[in-house]
Amino acid sequence: MNKTEFQEISPSEFFYRNRDLAGFSNPSRALYSTIRELVENSLDACDLFSIYPKVYVRLTGLENQSKEDVKEYTLVISDNGSGIPNEKIPLALGKVFFGSKFKLKQSRGMFGMGGTMSMLYAQITTNKPITITSSVDGKTYHRYRMIIDIEKNQPTVLDYSSGDSKGWRGTRIELNLMGDYLRSASRIVEYFNKIALVTPYAEIAFLDPMDRLFVYAKGTDQMPTPPTEVLPHPLGVDVEGLRRAIRSWKGGGIRSFLIKNFHRVGPGIADKFLEYVMIDPTRDPRTLSSEEMASLTNSLQTFGKFLPPDGRCLSPLGREILLTGINKELNPEFADVAIRAPAAYGGFPFVVEVGLAYGGQIKSDKLLLFRFANRIPLLYDEGSDIAWKVLMEDIDWNHYKVPMESPLVIITHICSTKIPYKTVGKEYISDRPEIERELKNAIKEVLRGLSLYLGKKSSMENIQRKYNIYAKYLPLIAQFSTSLANRKRKPNIQLLLGEGSLDVFT
Repeated sequence: MNKTEFQEISPSEFFYRNRDLAGFSNPSRALYSTIRELVENSLDACDLFSIYPKVYVRLTGLENQSKEDVKEYTLVISDNGSGIPNEKIPLALGKVFFGSKFKLKQSRGMFGMGGTMSMLYAQITTNKPITITSSVDGKTYHRYRMIIDIEKNQPTVLDYSSGDSKGWRGTRIELNLMGDYLRSASRIVEYFNKIALVTPYAEIAFLDPMDRLFVYAKGTDQMPTPPTEVLPHPLGVDVEGLRRAIRSWKGGGIRSFLIKNFHRVGPGIADKFLEYVMIDPTRDPRTLSSEEMASLTNSLQTFGKFLPPDGRCLSPLGREILLTGINKELNPEFADVAIRAPAAYGGFPFVVEVGLAYGGQIKSDKLLLFRFANRIPLLYDEGSDIAWKVLMEDIDWNHYKVPMESPLVIITHICSTKIPYKTVGKEYISDRPEIERELKNAIKEVLRGLSLYLGKKSSMENIQRKYNIYAKYLPLIAQFSTSLANRKRKPNIQLLLGEGSLDVFT
């Protein structure tokens, strides 16, 4: 009789076996995902500390390789961000689910594993160590050569050194990985183009394997206000979250517990809620049974009188920054931006920003959709995204008299403490009625602006056409009239065209 064997695997082992879940499904996609994850870590390290980002990316192919499309590349990414504390460097990039992203405030990453997954993929495809150099003070750098112990989900340091950083602060990562740049080149360049649009305050340079240098200069001195960490909102709590909060509670009544552990719960709201659930405000929450915790969680989600989450934990771009990025990268004839007030889904706050660019150097003859979430460009699975659904199903284009064959770009940006991605690969956003409503209203707002602009432009074109007709035939009429009147001097027709002096015969 065969016995079923049970075993435990580490998070590193799980993603080693299922790396396609995180966007590392093939050499082309993996190369793009690695660059994306590490660039976004660099930008976060700058944004959260209001440092103007300077990010340098170099991708080079190793010499004397075969002419196959899949090759080994060396990737170097360097930034001027906050750096990683020395004691945290090996764990920050050598342990899955270890990082600084597990807080209730907006950041590009969500799962704290993008950088580590990049290291993991590089290691399993080339069997070479990763080199990480970082400085937090601009005085001393710390450099580690390391690999990941996949079975233990722990870093193994092969070599360590330190020295004078000579004023440089930030993080530099060098790794070797197998990739297919020929198939991913267009997608990677598109990614940098869109990153430049949504972070016009950054300086980014990318040197690719064909020695092409892409430079994106800083276009503004404005930066978004960094987000502030907040407490969980009552509408977003579950039984396990409530149990953990109670377990760490030092003592005191449940009234104080609610005020100190939940976002936007003040004394007045706490009193009303406890009256609603008929619990003594002085009761210690640590005395609640499992059944009472489940009942309390359900009441938190159905009470209906909690204030909605505010936007302190979010960092939207704002009108000026987004307009700057649109004009810098797209150079349109007309651009507009609509920003909605903070809203919430399931207790998680979010802000929707929508930009529009029309004409100018936009060469496409069809509608283009640029999607962003927490300043991350989303390049894959566009048709599955809620923004595409809104554009195709919820917008009456005839109402705005804007043909979809126009040189038109719609830019959607969603900021939230929890972006509702459908996959770990973070490529498209699921259907949420609250987000769909805000997207629809913002898109309608920018389309109204475009409709007004096109209406004025059409009126001006009609006026110009009439002017051209008058300018063509008035000289002939003036000459004929002069001849009929036996006058020697011709009338000054510029007055009739809106120019010249008041004396017709000058």
